[in-house]
Amino acid sequence: MLAVSLGVAWLLLGPLSLWLLVKGSTTERMGAIVALALLEGGTIVMNQVVQDSILEHSVVSHDVSPTAVCDERTPSPRSARVGRSLVLAWPAVRRECETAEVTVRAKGRRLLVWVHTVAGPGDHLPVLPVRVKGDTARVTVPLPEKSGHIPVDGRNGRRIPTPMT
Repeated sequence: MLAVSLGVAWLLLGPLSLWLLVKGSTTERMGAIVALALLEGGTIVMNQVVQDSILEHSVVSHDVSPTAVCDERTPSPRSARVGRSLVLAWPAVRRECETAEVTVRAKGRRLLVWVHTVAGPGDHLPVLPVRVKGDTARVTVPLPEKSGHIPVDGRNGRRIPTPMT
């Protein structure tokens, strides 16, 4: 309640004091300076009182969440091979997730692809296993039929190149 009262006092007396400093007579200016000094002093005292009471009566309780098994992220595929399935590859990180949510949408001859690696079962999308070999992570996405679509990163619209090997 003290904080609310002090806040209302600042909202009312602050602008009034500044106006009196600019347009008021000498006695009004002195009153404005005293009012601003009292408001500032009250703020400093209230801050000390609140901090002291927090230190004396604080009880700390933390919900400890389990440590993440992997780093969930949205990797940018570096290569894609299209056939009866779509094989996406990207550089693996140290704690790569074992599963990924992959969204694929056909738009004309383009195949828009979004990849999000997740630690567990997906929210609303099916998850696919991620295979990590060396410093490359791969996921295989089954396609309904073999098509001549061009894989495109859905986030930025850039074509995903085919693998060099």
